[in-house]
Amino acid sequence: MVTNPRRERDRSQREQLIVTTAREIAEEEGWDAVTTRRLAAKIEYSQPVLYSHFSGKGAIMAAAALEGCTEMAVHMRKGAVAEEGARAALLRLADNYFDFADRKPALYDAIFTLASELSFASPDSPEPLKDAFGALLEVVGPVAGGDDPALYTETFWAALHGLVTLERSRRLPADARAERIRMLVDRFAVGG
Repeated sequence: MVTNPRRERDRSQREQLIVTTAREIAEEEGWDAVTTRRLAAKIEYSQPVLYSHFSGKGAIMAAAALEGCTEMAVHMRKGAVAEEGARAALLRLADNYFDFADRKPALYDAIFTLASELSFASPDSPEPLKDAFGALLEVVGPVAGGDDPALYTETFWAALHGLVTLERSRRLPADARAERIRMLVDRFAVGG
């Protein structure tokens, strides 16, 4: 079957419009406000057109989460290089992680806290998920000492995620963020 390049390009652009619009609504009002009916009205396509691209809201959120992982990986890598020293690199990584969660809370939720159709932590995980974890592993893995670098990284990541989640839900006061990050980094920078 011969595919029409223009038709494929149009389809890809429409798909991107759906995801971008869903992300905009979610960042303004939360994911509960994102419905296929509202998306269809906002992008001026019918609901069947949306369903020709995505099986439903969950698939749209999964596409947004994949985009988010790609963006998060780039953001986490900014300035977080092991050559500057383990402690400095871990501090920069943690700051970048919090910054991403602060600037894109709905996207962070789509990636990490809401139910997802994505397969995490498995060989068949999509590449953007692997790359986001890789951005963490590049900095945390080298300080693992005798511990498994991937497990050490998962533990650091779990601690970061816990701090972000507790702060966002106002269970921890935000004014002590820097001190908490310093304590976490001081423990992890010494290596397993």
